[in-house]
Formats: sequence, C-alpha cells, structure tokens
Amino acid sequence: MGEKIFFFDLDGTLLNKEKKITDKTMDALRKFTDAGNHFCINTGRAIDSAKSVYNGLGLDFKGSFLCGSNGTEIYSVDEERYIYKTGVELSLVPRILDFADEYGVHCHTYNEDHIVSRHNGECMDYYRRVIKTPLIVTDDVMAHLTNPPSKLIAIELHDHEKQERFRKALSEMVGDKLTLLYSNPYYMEIFPSEAGKGSAVKRLADILGIDISNTYAAGDEQNDISMIEAAGCGIAMINGTDLVKKSADVITREDNNHDGLAQFILDAIE
Repeated sequence: MGEKIFFFDLDGTLLNKEKKITDKTMDALRKFTDAGNHFCINTGRAIDSAKSVYNGLGLDFKGSFLCGSNGTEIYSVDEERYIYKTGVELSLVPRILDFADEYGVHCHTYNEDHIVSRHNGECMDYYRRVIKTPLIVTDDVMAHLTNPPSKLIAIELHDHEKQERFRKALSEMVGDKLTLLYSNPYYMEIFPSEAGKGSAVKRLADILGIDISNTYAAGDEQNDISMIEAAGCGIAMINGTDLVKKSADVITREDNNHDGLAQFILDAIE
C-alpha cells in the first residue's frame, strides 16, 4: 500500500474545545505514525504558531510536517527547515492595508517571527487570545518586512456585511493573484492563489512520493474545503459547516470534543 499521510486542521478538528488532543485520538495518531505514516498539521496559522502548538501538545511523531498560512509554507519538523515557501507580493501589502483602513476593517500581516500591524485594539486582542506570536505595531509595516509575507488576515468581529464589502472590493483589486476566504466567521485569510490547503496536500504528497489515494485530510471550516477535496479521502467534522460536509467523502459521527477522528485514523493504518 505504501506510506500514507494524514492532514489535519487544528481548531474544531484535531483539537477539542480545550485546545487539546484527547488521549484516544493521541493513541490513534501514535499507532498511525509508528506504522511508518506521516502526520501533518495543515492550518491557517503561521508556521511559528503551528510549531508552538505542535510542541505545546507534546507531539513527537517521526515524519511530521507543518503546512502553515493556508499552504504558503511547508515545514519539516524532523529536518527543522522549510521545504516550500511563497508569499504575497511586497508591492501589494501597503495597498491592501490602505484598502482595509478605508473600509474600517482590521488587517495585519507577518514577518518571520512577529505579527506586524498598523493597529492594536479589540480585534488584535481577540486574535492573540490564541495566537501568541509577538506583535509589532507600527505606522511603517514595510520597514519590518524583508520577504513577501505568507499572508495577511482581515478581522471584523461585529459587522460581517462590512467584511464582505471589503472582500468583494479587494477581490476586484487583486484579481486572481490572491485568494480571499474565511477561516471562521470573523477572519478572512488573504494569501497567494498558488497556495491554499489543497495545494499543500498535493505538493507535500508529491515531495514525499506518496500517491494521492493514500492522502487523508480532515477539517471543519471553509478554508479546509480545498484540502478535503484534494485528498484521496476527505473527512468533514460533524461539527463543521454545511459547505465542508458537502465537499467531503465522509463525515465523522462524533465531533471534535468526542474523538470524532480517532477511528478514521486507525482505519487509515490498514
């Protein structure tokens, strides 16, 4: 059958509401990777945040990978290096930030180890409850970017229609260069169209020489759909959105708080 790889979203999928992996799911993951298969976190979070989660959960699976910022970064945990990286054109960053200011929507970006933002405040406080990456607040964001950033994120906590107006206007401005999609009702991810979680599934499987039929992906939100559709077996969490469920091959019987993925992980070993 050959090696297999299982891609997981974090929040609402691999993690329960306490942001932990339960013992039953952890045991299934251990058996899956001990059998010579690969584990991959495929998340909208940047790699530094994904690494923090991986280490914080005490994970040490041989053959682990992290796909961050919606597929713009792929990192080998074993080799401690990036094996793929792309980003938003530097020239587009100030234009997007200006546009966000014009629409009154919070928007920030990232360098290698910091969140970089023109603004602090309620949206940033909400974001950093979970994302512990250090923050730089500055009028001159570009002074802190030496490479194209993996993504930008626009946050609107109270008025989704305003967020939608911003998304539609920005889409007209950037055309097909960038993908704009929601990772939850408040967060809109902005990243290169060549990336995406689905592209990361295909790209990493190709790098590892794994047939796409031996790939599995599980998620619960809109930004998981591309990886669920790309994988040989796409799994939607029962607690996921209706769109995710429609795109999946199978739906879990239990949610993320009740080991919904454990049996699927064990079945993938066969």
